[in-house]
Amino acid sequence: MYGVTPFGAHYGTFFKLTTKGAITAHAFDYTDGYEPNLPTQGSDGNFYGTTQFGGGGTCECGVVYKATTGGKITVLHVFGGYVSATVYDGNRPIGVLVQDNEGYLWGTTYQGGEYNEGTIFKIATSGKDYALVYSFQFAEPQLLGQLPVAGLTLGTDSNLYGVTAYGGTNNYGTIFQVTPAGDVTFLYSFCSEASCADGIVPETPLIQHTNGKFYGTASGNSLCCGTFFSFDMGLPPFTRSTANEGKVGATIDFLGQGFTDTTSVSFDGTLATTFHAISDTLLSVQVPVGALTGLVKIVTSKGTLLGSHNFNVLPTIKSLSASSGVVGTPVTITGSGLTQASKVTFGGAKAVFTVTNDSTIATKVPTGAKTGKVAVTTLGGSASSAATFTVTP
Repeated sequence: MYGVTPFGAHYGTFFKLTTKGAITAHAFDYTDGYEPNLPTQGSDGNFYGTTQFGGGGTCECGVVYKATTGGKITVLHVFGGYVSATVYDGNRPIGVLVQDNEGYLWGTTYQGGEYNEGTIFKIATSGKDYALVYSFQFAEPQLLGQLPVAGLTLGTDSNLYGVTAYGGTNNYGTIFQVTPAGDVTFLYSFCSEASCADGIVPETPLIQHTNGKFYGTASGNSLCCGTFFSFDMGLPPFTRSTANEGKVGATIDFLGQGFTDTTSVSFDGTLATTFHAISDTLLSVQVPVGALTGLVKIVTSKGTLLGSHNFNVLPTIKSLSASSGVVGTPVTITGSGLTQASKVTFGGAKAVFTVTNDSTIATKVPTGAKTGKVAVTTLGGSASSAATFTVTP
């Protein structure tokens, strides 16, 4: 398990906690951020987050950071804040980052931007292609949202959804949508019902239920104490797996509805032969031989549910037909999840190969091969042999 502490070691830490309770902490040093927010794990396995402050310079407006599982922290962007009407950037990101279907990280800042009322930004996991997508502004006659506290939520329609704590028709917050192209639409203003029965000042991110609707919370209304609300964009029901990846033979649980009447489950077209409805909203499925990285489709008597994101089938290497050989020696790789193989290497040197079936690859020791691991890369991930392959003269 991984997490952050906003304080401690002066400026906060990124830490790893084992099941035995051992903690390994890696401290922020202010130049790489201060008071880190909760990170999110990217599709590459690394963690990405923001800090509310720090980063050096005159602004000290926070950073976007990357943390490896080994605890190495790298700054991807230092926020510059509002300098003038022509020079501006975000300031004080608070919400959690979210990764879109193209691999970009999206987030919000509470202040900064063209009007110093908050921003929406995106950045590649490499740290390149940073863009300030939108500057919030609360002014007549638009009365748009301002000062977002929460991060964004990726919807199943590939758009992102969020809330602002203030702004809108009544200056008690809004719900908005931003497209992958950066177009922003304000969808709802809070305190639009009698006595503000719909709540005010939403500061937590939206969550999309498998019924397609978004849910969230807002602060007090006329009866005090806050609200729990739903917001319907008309998106269809879907299914979400409890894990984004797995090997052939692994058991994966899926959330949804109508599962007691499930008739088939497929992994990008490959049918699963073993599945069991634990309840009407929870389905247990074994990843089948030949499963492909892609969308999972679950068919029930009530309709078809598609996965909210691609499921990655991880490859495995169980054995090699030879443990050593000269360049040109035929080698058969046996494993699972090999159908979508895109690269085979011997000690880092690329080899020509043929996928025989999901569990077998035929290849030869390539020119330039060095003694080391044999590795296979597929659309779903990569795997290395347990044993070292020795390249002989």
